[in-house]
Amino acid sequence: MKHYLAFFLGSALLSSFNAAHAELIIHAGSASSSSNAAAVKPNYIPDANFQRCLANLRHQAVTSGVSGAVYDRHTQALSPDYSVIDKLNYQPEFSTPIWDYLSGLVDNERVQMGQQKLQQHQNVLNRVEQAYGVPAETVVAVWGVESNYGDISGKYPLLQALSTLSCEGRRQSYFRSELFATLRILQRGDVTQDQLRGSWAGAFGHTQFMPSTYERLAVDFDGDGRCDLVSSTSDALASTANFLKRAGWQTDMPWGFEVKIPQAMSISGESRRNKKSLNHWIAQGLTRANGSALIQGNLSGSTRAGLIAPAGANGPIFLVFKNFDAIYSYNAAESYALAIAHLSDRLSGATPFVSTWPTDDAGTSRAERREIQAFLISRGYDIGAVDGLIGDKSRQAIRQEQHRLGLNTTGRAGQKILAAFRQERAKQLMR
Repeated sequence: MKHYLAFFLGSALLSSFNAAHAELIIHAGSASSSSNAAAVKPNYIPDANFQRCLANLRHQAVTSGVSGAVYDRHTQALSPDYSVIDKLNYQPEFSTPIWDYLSGLVDNERVQMGQQKLQQHQNVLNRVEQAYGVPAETVVAVWGVESNYGDISGKYPLLQALSTLSCEGRRQSYFRSELFATLRILQRGDVTQDQLRGSWAGAFGHTQFMPSTYERLAVDFDGDGRCDLVSSTSDALASTANFLKRAGWQTDMPWGFEVKIPQAMSISGESRRNKKSLNHWIAQGLTRANGSALIQGNLSGSTRAGLIAPAGANGPIFLVFKNFDAIYSYNAAESYALAIAHLSDRLSGATPFVSTWPTDDAGTSRAERREIQAFLISRGYDIGAVDGLIGDKSRQAIRQEQHRLGLNTTGRAGQKILAAFRQERAKQLMR
């Protein structure tokens, strides 16, 4: 739900977009009564001005390659959805620690389902890997994080959402280009209007392409004459690989790996952009996290890698290569890229990170979050459905329970509150 969005949107909008995206991919994308968006009260101009805006956009659309007939047919019955402006103005009330972010995205549930998808789509994935040089596990990892393997891809009708964003709020010129791209996709007949449902900002399909990215990089891999990333898994997987290849993916090279650094080594100033040769890192005393040598496989001493430490020197630390940058381009956040990279490793049979996160209250899986929610409901809290979404209502209830139990009132659905709930439940069963 992004694709080079960082290059087109202002930093404030990108921050809001990534925050909303984090909610989508952590919580499987559905709207919930426990949403953590800080709603902005709508105070908008009446709908007549919306229709006037669409009429004024017709000439730009035609100039961009949309026929007048197509534009008229798909916009004449549109009405605005001002809730997307609230999403655009999203102000996060809760900062997600990296260990919570990853525990919700790379859990046993998603790993097991991903391994099933690897087997189910083995033939297609083998052809995709041969055509684009991107490993099947990486492609499936993107699929898993973006839409939970096609289960959740967004509920917003794209034309309605993008037309509203084209006429109201900030960055209208950007969203107009995405609206026109959507209309050109419909004009070609790749998908139907009913199929075009996705995120509030316009991403859709199995792996959440923005419409302009769809136009540039979607491929017809199943040979039916249409680039269909909504109902054709083959097209979606191949298009995702095509995206990564065009973003600079290097075949038969790693994204990176976890490392150990000498205790006295400073990591100040290090980043994925500040790449240095593996010979340099070897001279600094780095090894892989399991103690083995840095240079293995197709790597050489001159291969360049950057050092990232998402939680500082006391948490897991990684050397990352150009393939990490390719994943990063899918959604401009290092935490997101690390989630994709780690899930791809887990799908290949790798274990979790060797180093632990610097916290005494580790994150919880989606199954564990559902368990926490079920307990909250049993205590009488109205938090909505038991769905793994930890939003404002769930966090408020957790704070009250933490206060009752004598815990720090963080509002986090971490292991401490889970353990306390399990202990209480066990006591109840013994009565």
